[in-house]
Amino acid sequence: MVIDKKIVPALEIKDLKKVYRNGLEALKKINLTVMPGDFYALLGKNGAGKSTTIGVLTSLIKKTSGEIYIDGLAFEQNLLVSKLKIGVVPQEFNFNAFEKVENILINQALYYGVGINTAKQRAELLLKKMDLWHKKNVGARQLSGGMKRRMMIARALMHSPSILILDEPTAGVDIEIRQAMWQFLKEENQKGLTIILTTHYLEEAEQLCNKVAIIDQGEIKVDTTKRELLKQLEQETLVLQICGQTEDLNLSGAEYVIRKIDDQHLEIDLSKTQSLQSVVMFFKSRNIEIYRAWSKSNRLEQLFMGWVDKKN
Repeated sequence: MVIDKKIVPALEIKDLKKVYRNGLEALKKINLTVMPGDFYALLGKNGAGKSTTIGVLTSLIKKTSGEIYIDGLAFEQNLLVSKLKIGVVPQEFNFNAFEKVENILINQALYYGVGINTAKQRAELLLKKMDLWHKKNVGARQLSGGMKRRMMIARALMHSPSILILDEPTAGVDIEIRQAMWQFLKEENQKGLTIILTTHYLEEAEQLCNKVAIIDQGEIKVDTTKRELLKQLEQETLVLQICGQTEDLNLSGAEYVIRKIDDQHLEIDLSKTQSLQSVVMFFKSRNIEIYRAWSKSNRLEQLFMGWVDKKN
């Protein structure tokens, strides 16, 4: 006999509302469900309510009304257990700048009740993964901005939480470091870690997340999978790198708008009814091999900006 057990959400927010003393209604009864293993992007412009939501989830901001559940447990009634399940990477650096890197991580683990030997092993593992082990005895103030961000992610994982909340984690980080952080987060998510990400880099959300919510003026306006959201694109521009020279191409009869960029690159406009496979077949019929194809612009950004423009 097979027993069908309902999967309990990692995070469930019901009718969450926050009104500040000055009358500002920062959150207007928002609802959100994050399942175990999700990589969730919470998108919105400045003042939309992202940081307030994170503040309530980390108990730094007191809600006005509504309910929050972590792994099925009421957040406020099970505050200690709930906090043990959550790791947080805030926007601002909030560590002792004069403390050694390894000690910052170990002390974080001890704060959550992790034994000293386990804490040391965990710190070594995470610092090595973040390419910071060689900085373990360095004062945190001596780290670069990118290193500090990586250390904060490692610190948030020291007590082995089941949910990781990242509030603008790569702000001010250069591209190379950002890519390394993305890879680490992907690997942790694939191991089962549930991740909630707020970001201004919509490329970050498209690269990492499988679920997307858009918050605007304190309300969740869009809550869907990334795949479903991207289906709303009317048109996408692809860049193609071909084997051969573009000057020799015969593009007559193409049902696409195709533009030559240089000797080996083309731009092609596709409607949502046209597939990349049909493009491949078109060029194959002309004995042309496509070496690489990628989207010219960030697709989530197109959707987000288009959605904002409609509302305004």
